[in-house]
Amino acid sequence: MNAVMHGVMLAFGLILPLGAQNIFIFQQGAWQKHVWQAFPAVLAAALCDTVLIGAAVAGVSVIIAEIPVFQTIMLICGFLFLSFLGWQTWRSRPESDQTQKHVFTAKKQAAAAVMVSLLNPHAILDTVTVIGTSSIAYSGVDKWLFAAACIAVSWIWFAGLAFAGRLVQTADTTGRLLGILNKCSAVVMWGAALYFAVLLLH
Repeated sequence: MNAVMHGVMLAFGLILPLGAQNIFIFQQGAWQKHVWQAFPAVLAAALCDTVLIGAAVAGVSVIIAEIPVFQTIMLICGFLFLSFLGWQTWRSRPESDQTQKHVFTAKKQAAAAVMVSLLNPHAILDTVTVIGTSSIAYSGVDKWLFAAACIAVSWIWFAGLAFAGRLVQTADTTGRLLGILNKCSAVVMWGAALYFAVLLLH
């Protein structure tokens, strides 16, 4: 029980801050005509977190995190992708997107969710240093109960974000609120991209 509660609280602490991954899932819930159509993004993001958490607990991701070339490649890809996604989000118009169905297909959702999840070196390093290190306190069944609790939080959180996005879109019939949220989301994505650029220059 201690391992499960620790995993739940730790995972919530890591997943709550506003970031590109959370924003993307929320947007897909808002942009799609039905919330279940946003689930390719939800599943892809949750599966990525599952792999990262499993690797962190198993100790595999520590090796990857210590490879400088790998981190540099991730920073470059993350900068390019978030810059592009931010621009696309800034230009999006909720009302026309809904009527003309200019929304991500299932394949594009999944691919974008994977990139948002994996092209963020700090998300991976946080998983390694926080979840990976915390898992050392447990052994055997307790260690994997801890990992399972962290994974469960990710799945529930991303599904909840998609539903929240759909609720906002349903309540915001004019599309004005979602338009403002899109602009704010784009700024957050560009901020993350700029941060990656600063890290590359150093």
